[in-house]
Amino acid sequence: FTEGRGTEIVVTAIKSLIPMLVGQSLYKVYTDFGSFWHGLVNESQLRWIGPEKGAVHLAAAAVINALWDLWGKIEGKPVWKLLCDMSPQEIASLVDFTYLSDALTKEEAIDILTKNVPTKKQREIEMERDGYPAYTTSVGWLRIPDETVKSLCKSAQTAGFTRFKMKIGLSIEDDTRRAELLRKEIGWNNILMMDVNQKWDVGYAIHHMTQLAKFKPLWIEEPTSCDDILGHAKIARALKK
Repeated sequence: FTEGRGTEIVVTAIKSLIPMLVGQSLYKVYTDFGSFWHGLVNESQLRWIGPEKGAVHLAAAAVINALWDLWGKIEGKPVWKLLCDMSPQEIASLVDFTYLSDALTKEEAIDILTKNVPTKKQREIEMERDGYPAYTTSVGWLRIPDETVKSLCKSAQTAGFTRFKMKIGLSIEDDTRRAELLRKEIGWNNILMMDVNQKWDVGYAIHHMTQLAKFKPLWIEEPTSCDDILGHAKIARALKK
């Protein structure tokens, strides 16, 4: 999302975070990552062009991802293993619970994690043996030629992918045609997902997805504005009928 128009804005936003990073103790950051995150996205002036939206959020993500990468290198572990080796208390310290506490408190999170410690090793073994399933969107970008879609589907399946996501929203005719093509190429045993990138209003999302439901998508991503919680709930209720 930062390889085109707007890249220079995100780069400037990253640079604006420098004063909050220079001189920081890595030990302090890594022992209370949640508080570090909170401070990064709630700076008294920058938060007015965020705090967890748009360019400022992308800038914060760049910093956080870099810190995770650095942490893994320091410990000599891939990030998933670094996380896996943490205690429930350490994992909980990674999270800023400010906007979560009404649904999940830090203490409740620690309790859930603690209850699952006895089976953690088993899941780690499964991770090392089987990996974690990921999806590919390369097969489903808008406006790519059908022959390219077919070729990408074949190569992705050869590489082991079983989950495929397609972008939709140009027109119902185009979405239907492309969904038919993807289902033909990946079959019905593999998983198909759809992504609208917030293009529709609630009524159109319901109407459109009702017609695409026959392709059995696992989910429809961002059918309307990401901030419209009630709209998403209405869409979900309508599509369950």
